[in-house]
Amino acid sequence: MPRKPFTGFSSVAIHSGHEQDANYSHLTPIYASSTYVFDDAEQGMRRFNGEEKGYIYSRWGNPTMTEAEEKISALETFGVTDKNGEPLKVKTILHASGMAALSTLMLGNLKAGDKILTHFSLYGGMQELLEKVLPGLGIETIIVDLRDLDKAEKEIKNDKKIKMLYLETPANPTIQCVDIEELTKLGKQHNLIVAVDNTFATPYLQQPFKYGVDYVFHSTTKFLNGHGTAIGGALSGTHIEHMETRMTKVHRLLGGNSNPFDAFLLVQGMKTLEVRMERHCNNAVEVANFLEQHPEIKRVNYLGLASHSDHHTSLKQMRHPGPMLSFELKGGLEAGKNFIDKLQMCVRAVSLGTCDTLLSHPASMTHYGVPKEKREQYGITDGLIRMSVGIENIADILSDLEQSLQPAKSSNKKFIKSTL
Repeated sequence: MPRKPFTGFSSVAIHSGHEQDANYSHLTPIYASSTYVFDDAEQGMRRFNGEEKGYIYSRWGNPTMTEAEEKISALETFGVTDKNGEPLKVKTILHASGMAALSTLMLGNLKAGDKILTHFSLYGGMQELLEKVLPGLGIETIIVDLRDLDKAEKEIKNDKKIKMLYLETPANPTIQCVDIEELTKLGKQHNLIVAVDNTFATPYLQQPFKYGVDYVFHSTTKFLNGHGTAIGGALSGTHIEHMETRMTKVHRLLGGNSNPFDAFLLVQGMKTLEVRMERHCNNAVEVANFLEQHPEIKRVNYLGLASHSDHHTSLKQMRHPGPMLSFELKGGLEAGKNFIDKLQMCVRAVSLGTCDTLLSHPASMTHYGVPKEKREQYGITDGLIRMSVGIENIADILSDLEQSLQPAKSSNKKFIKSTL
């Protein structure tokens, strides 16, 4: 009997992608096998030429990895329909890291002479990929403020070599937000590939596919996993044949495949995505309001604040302003050092999306490889602090922030440079 469609996000997060294991295990096991056997030579031939579905080698696919892929596809398309009003279908390929997934996205779609149009304030790894790796392959990047649609259209019309529109929204670490719907419309008018990094928002807060984008990317290391236990990346695409041929081939040959153990951890993490995100987001609102009113804070970047320039754009395409924010102290770098050094419960660490609150200093950590002049041009100043708000008790988070924001007293204690 066919199963009725799920009506709630958490039901999809918990049950989608799961197939009953042959041994009737409740959870899909960790299939720790590098290769798979064939009944005979003919079956092996059928699997290699695609006539028969089945596993061959874990770089090509694995049952544990498949469940993670199908769950991500289901979450990104929950309630989304295609142009015919039918449930939208996408294919997801799980990778060893977010950067591996981005490499597949770029090398699977672009060639020498092509250009990418994107905006400022991107994840530092992506920024370096665009500026330090792809140019050597003949692929160039144009960066403009894509919140200005006229500027975006002008760039596209003036340069026929632009083949991809790459969006990261909310962006890392300034939390700027671009209009997915309007930029996708513009991109499609000029036959561009449109890809969106949905890591900060997750499919619970934002579903780019409903606006007609071609690809959605995730660093699954972050909120999808939710516990900081495994590295991973995912690339989902609407053009199924292209995903199953060209993109799959590029993925396999680049060797950026995931592994069964990390996929297992990801599957378990995604099951609690909705309840975690609700708490993350509610806490973030409290933190943003607290910081905006604090006398030691110069500026708070949070989409839920009316003071953020992209507040209304976020309301249009996001269920909630989200769990990520950044802020700058009035005392600049020295005040930032004092603040970071005094944290007691909140954690000094890069990455984001874990159950505990993480704070980092982008200029010396995630965006260390981006030249200072470019960082500052993008709003990533030396004193900027990025915060991934966790799911701890909100009173404890605010208490830790309050004591850490107290002006420094004279002390002989040396600050460890690598921290900030």
